[in-house]
Amino acid sequence: MHPHSIYDLAGGDAPFRQLVDVFYRNVEATPILRPMFPANLAAGKEWQFLFLTQYFGGPTRYIEQRGHPRLRMRHGPFVIGQKEADAWLHCMLTAMDEVGFAADVDVAMRTYFTSTARFMINSDDDSHRIALGSNPV
Repeated sequence: MHPHSIYDLAGGDAPFRQLVDVFYRNVEATPILRPMFPANLAAGKEWQFLFLTQYFGGPTRYIEQRGHPRLRMRHGPFVIGQKEADAWLHCMLTAMDEVGFAADVDVAMRTYFTSTARFMINSDDDSHRIALGSNPV
């Protein structure tokens, strides 16, 4: 952990746990995204929580348990076009709004989530969609 990291400035685990819970609630209500996730969301929620806390300067629990994140590789089986990326980003930014991070934390996190949503796009073909039922994170 790094003193004064986004993780620390945000308040540690609790706001990140809340962010993930709200994000997954949003995903469940988003028809274009829900089929990409397994019926039971518990494992994916935990992995995302561990990833986000580590990414933003918290404990290295994700890498200790799962190894390198390899986000593009883990999401490779899914067709992620602009619509999916936009829906994912909307779910995440809406969750951030609900949690209510301090301004400096909010800007840093929104910047990361926006660039990550763009980075994960792996298709410009909106003619087909797949739903494998596994959580990549």
